[in-house]
Amino acid sequence: MKWIIRVNMRNGKIDKYTASEEEKHWGGRLLIAKLLLREVPPTCEPLGRYNKLIFSSGLIADTAITTTGQISIGGKSPLTGGVKESNVGGSAGKKLAKLGIRALVIEDTPKNLSTKVLVLAANKIELINSPDLKGKMVDETIDIIRKKFGLNVGIICIGPAGEMKLYGSGIAVTDEKDIQIRYAARGGLGALMGSKGLKAVVINDNGAKTPKYFDSELLRKTGKEIVQYLKKDPKTENRNMFGTPAIMEAANELGLLPTRNFSSGSFEDIQNITGEKVREVILKRGGVGRTGHFCVKGCVIQCCNVFPDTEGKKIVASIQYENIALLGPNCGIGNLDDIAEMNNLCNQVGVDAIETGAAIGVLMESGEINFGDAEAAKDIINQIGKGTHIGRIIGNGTKLTGQVFGAKRIPAIKGQAIPGYDPRALKGNGVTYFTSPMGADHTAGNTFGSAGKINPLSGKGQIEDSKKLQLRVALLDTLGLCLFVRPPFVKHPEFYKSLLKGRYGWKLELKDIKNIAEDVLQTEREFNKKAGVSEEFWSFPEFMRDEPLPPNDTVFDISREEMKRIWDVKIPIDEF
Repeated sequence: MKWIIRVNMRNGKIDKYTASEEEKHWGGRLLIAKLLLREVPPTCEPLGRYNKLIFSSGLIADTAITTTGQISIGGKSPLTGGVKESNVGGSAGKKLAKLGIRALVIEDTPKNLSTKVLVLAANKIELINSPDLKGKMVDETIDIIRKKFGLNVGIICIGPAGEMKLYGSGIAVTDEKDIQIRYAARGGLGALMGSKGLKAVVINDNGAKTPKYFDSELLRKTGKEIVQYLKKDPKTENRNMFGTPAIMEAANELGLLPTRNFSSGSFEDIQNITGEKVREVILKRGGVGRTGHFCVKGCVIQCCNVFPDTEGKKIVASIQYENIALLGPNCGIGNLDDIAEMNNLCNQVGVDAIETGAAIGVLMESGEINFGDAEAAKDIINQIGKGTHIGRIIGNGTKLTGQVFGAKRIPAIKGQAIPGYDPRALKGNGVTYFTSPMGADHTAGNTFGSAGKINPLSGKGQIEDSKKLQLRVALLDTLGLCLFVRPPFVKHPEFYKSLLKGRYGWKLELKDIKNIAEDVLQTEREFNKKAGVSEEFWSFPEFMRDEPLPPNDTVFDISREEMKRIWDVKIPIDEF
């Protein structure tokens, strides 16, 4: 992967050039951080001319290593005002890498906002006016693009929420058969794409040259060993059978499951929404329903699902823990069909289900609609797509919703909704939410897996655990690997060295690998500092410090000063 493509949305100019030697050592999340710090004024308006939307392939994205179809998408976040990188599955990422594109950079904004599609192919790149896509839902957009460009292209697009530049909007990516609709959901990147007048990116990799690897045999051998370790890991089987909802019951037992706008950590109807229940319903209904599905071709974990209605027709794919938690218990809703329908509506409108579920929870607590009223919640999501006043408020996220309705309990950190792990009962995640350049994002360093080793209710060891996990995630995001492939790398970190040597011939030591991860976080923090949104300027939600969370009746009591110590913590290489 050597090409960097720049598309100016004001004058339509498209430039293609060879990445510099330095840029060739950047990929995924690291490349996004480097380009933002180098090229984007940190204090610029997130939806203004000077922000950039960046699509970046991971360093090993053009290999056959499992899960490498992930693509990183980033820019200055409309919600946090700082760096945002969100990675997503689907077929587009692998196709982008196959074209040899290390980064696609969307620059400037059009003088007159229109609806355009960017088409990338082996021998042609063009920007096409597509007024027929204006205001279309995500499935409609995908159907129209398929008819125009064929069944084999990769598709990245936004829904009407992104076109309206709503801060809670995300960017959708589909798989090759349009079964899974995956989202680069967090941080408002759909609004950034909408501000550029870009409705979709279509990627046609027909005729692309097969990349040359430094050591194909080493790559093959390492990839095979990674797969063998994953297949032996109990978490892989658990995720394959139940998907991410597998942790639903454990989250409830630990008392960290957001319930009725984060007023409780456990939900009385939990048995109706567990991973086991999701699997039971899918298997019973049959039809197109299935568990153990993949979001990127070649993934051996296959944690996705297709959730069907009573007639076996798809409602949504996939229904995941985070979306169940925020759209379900957080809104007082315990019916899987209702939650799946809400999830699908979010996907079609083009909003982050986490941000939207949290915003609806705030709305419910304000008394505008009642907790447990699924039909009212669905209507609110529909209104986001229609652009009504209430729809635009909710579509702009949890913080704005709380401000408009005068809520005391606003579950957001750095302007972004807290995901499905209440930090009063999982304090390591609270540290991650506060210190990570990404803000309240569980994928930036989720300490849930450490709950059996570190007391999640105690502050002890949480700083070190969060730092270690933030480093691991930053590295995986840079390579283009899914977070769920961590186990083999934790046991055998030399796999990192083998992958980069096999792909590029780089002879790196573990300290060099760790430095890549450190570089990601340091670069992101530098951008945020210059943007005036580093952690020292943000507070932790006061209600989480003052209001004990049932059933454990704990508050978040790790001080700002203690959390800031994270950047002085040294993680040993053998623990990294």
